[in-house]
Amino acid sequence: MKADRAATLRAFVIELAVYAVLVTGYFFLVLHFLSGWLQDLHLHHAMVYALVAIALVIGQAVVLEIVTTWLFRLLRGRSE
Repeated sequence: MKADRAATLRAFVIELAVYAVLVTGYFFLVLHFLSGWLQDLHLHHAMVYALVAIALVIGQAVVLEIVTTWLFRLLRGRSE
């Protein structure tokens, strides 16, 4: 029972660290490549900006989930 808790906590901490790295990377990629376009969109087309921002958040969530799922399946497959 205690080993299960330790394994679950370890997996959670690893997943949290991977999420942190991926989200930080995503933030800087969007900041670098889309900041000018998003700022212009925000100033001149607020409704479109809102839709694009929501799409970026949803896209981030989907891609992040796919990448982490793939990564952990790959790691679990090697350890077993």
